[in-house]
Amino acid sequence: MGKKKKNKAKRVNPKRERYSKFRKEKPSALAFAPPENLPEESVQQRRLDEQKVESFWRHYRRPAERFVRDRDAKSKR
Repeated sequence: MGKKKKNKAKRVNPKRERYSKFRKEKPSALAFAPPENLPEESVQQRRLDEQKVESFWRHYRRPAERFVRDRDAKSKR
């Protein structure tokens, strides 16, 4: 096996180069920041809502999935 050249120039795809001007750059992450100067009532309401959601997910038990086996389904028909 021969040695690979480290400084080999990459081949440029002509089609990609031709259509690169039509591609729009997309932001990597959306920067979302809620307003800082909220009234005290809305801050309290938001905190209360977050607590309710947290307690819901902490105590929520999903119902067990019901698996119907082929053998059982045939016997019940």
